[in-house]
Amino acid sequence: MKRYKVYRNIRMRAMIMGLPISLFALMMVSVICSLLIVIFSFHFGVIVGLLLFNALLYGALGRWVKRPFGITAGKTFPERISNKRLSPLSHVQH
Repeated sequence: MKRYKVYRNIRMRAMIMGLPISLFALMMVSVICSLLIVIFSFHFGVIVGLLLFNALLYGALGRWVKRPFGITAGKTFPERISNKRLSPLSHVQH
């Protein structure tokens, strides 16, 4: 009897060919545009250039996924959230 592994990591990003969905869609738009250019121009240099361009684009997107260079201005959230008063002065008499 075949056993199936339980999928517990539901927050993992969906990947297609090593790219997230949005970057895979960008890659497919590039491939479709390249195919349209190849259909309407039969030059060998254009075909080789487009193949090279798509390969380089795939490589660049793959590298970007492994090591993103997001711009961070600073910490957005504090490390701890507390209801403790920040001021040492007590406004309520005990």
